Amino acid sequence: MPEILKTHIARFISLKGEDSSQVLSFFQSIHLKKKQNILSEGQVCKQHYFVEKGLLRMFYINDKGVEHTIQFALENWWLTDLMSYQDRRPSGFYIQAVEATELMAINLEDQEKLLEQYPVMEKYFRIIFQKAYAANQLRIKYIHDLSSAEMYDRFAGQNPAFVQRVPQYLLASFLGFTPEYLSELRRKKLS
Repeated sequence: MPEILKTHIARFISLKGEDSSQVLSFFQSIHLKKKQNILSEGQVCKQHYFVEKGLLRMFYINDKGVEHTIQFALENWWLTDLMSYQDRRPSGFYIQAVEATELMAINLEDQEKLLEQYPVMEKYFRIIFQKAYAANQLRIKYIHDLSSAEMYDRFAGQNPAFVQRVPQYLLASFLGFTPEYLSELRRKKLS
């Protein structure tokens, strides 16, 4: 399975053949069952996760016990609680497998060693973080500028396979809707 990560890295930077194998040796493979948490609120997030197969979500539970999904990661996406990972502080989030998921994970110490030994990996991670940050900025813009129906239409239009793959209640949580409201929106679109 590490070939998927190797291919992803090669999309952004060039590594010599033997360097690719060495870079991959810094990562460990993790398999999660559907609905298995890899991080729970209060724990320190010790790894950065690359999704090779499957789907993760990051969420928190508010004071009323309602889950709010803030991020998804499917194949070729990275996910971590960056503040907890970098600062070694307890997380306010959960990271859970939405479906059976295969990950490549790296801890902070190994990531630092990797970057020291292979400085070109700094460029790879910079590009990944820039893409994630840009996507987050766009999501915030949509939240502020679009109506709920427009936000759903935009998201569904840009991510049709994703919308089909993610359970409706999780998609509603991510978009800031109730599942009932999302059902109503979908019903109106079909009629």
